[in-house]
Amino acid sequence: MKKVLVTGAYGMLGKDLCPILRDNGYDVFETDIHNLDITKTDSIEAVFSVEKPDIVIHCAGYTNVDKAEEDYETAKLINVQGTENIAKAVKKYNAVMVYISTDYVFDGKAQKPYVPSDVTNPINKYGLTKRDGEVAVTDNLEKYYICRTSWLYGYKGKNFVETMLSFADKPELKVVDDQVGCPTYTVDLSKAIIKTIENKPYGIYHTCGGGSTSWYGFAKEIFKLAAKDVNLKPCLTDEFPRAAKRPAYSIMDNGGICRDWKEALKDYFLNRTEV
Repeated sequence: MKKVLVTGAYGMLGKDLCPILRDNGYDVFETDIHNLDITKTDSIEAVFSVEKPDIVIHCAGYTNVDKAEEDYETAKLINVQGTENIAKAVKKYNAVMVYISTDYVFDGKAQKPYVPSDVTNPINKYGLTKRDGEVAVTDNLEKYYICRTSWLYGYKGKNFVETMLSFADKPELKVVDDQVGCPTYTVDLSKAIIKTIENKPYGIYHTCGGGSTSWYGFAKEIFKLAAKDVNLKPCLTDEFPRAAKRPAYSIMDNGGICRDWKEALKDYFLNRTEV
């Protein structure tokens, strides 16, 4: 039985990934800030020397996209230095690394779905730290998987689906319609990560939901599945200025590893428990 160490195990992805890994026969060791500080090499060594993992799935990260614009040094410390620290420990213990990355490594100027070999060119500081995290992995390791995902939602964390549902009673709800991407369900991403490490050669992969939509289209489908009559209106990005620029086109070619996003969203609703 292979031992998998998961960083960021208490995050939205980690909370779904760890039980799914166990269901697939892996011995899972969960880490989060309480027992592993990825910015400190002595903390990493203390854990790795005892656990000696075969695979490390690096989910931990700084994820506040807008705050990263003003707090770049912290974002860089966690997403770049932290990732490099993990990569060096992975190399020392001859393990395999899986690094969870993002569509925000791209600039959004493409005319067709991004493939893993496309040139990265982030337009915000969060995307820059994730791209530099990718470089930290590729510079230090030969045995790695970089799994880029996008528009992630799941039961165990704050996400777009629940945010939209919390706004359902508003007299009017405007949602951006000029940014397009691939909504991804944490359960589907977890299964895609397992398929990737079990069946694919080392390298970079796009592990996002199949198909694509805008944030407005995503919201429309959410309210349809929730059977809620909402006064939903499309709008432009310029109407809602944010600290960090978002790529207008975030569609990635996932090579068929995840099902269509609408099918995944249906499953989310089937298993959703109102809080």
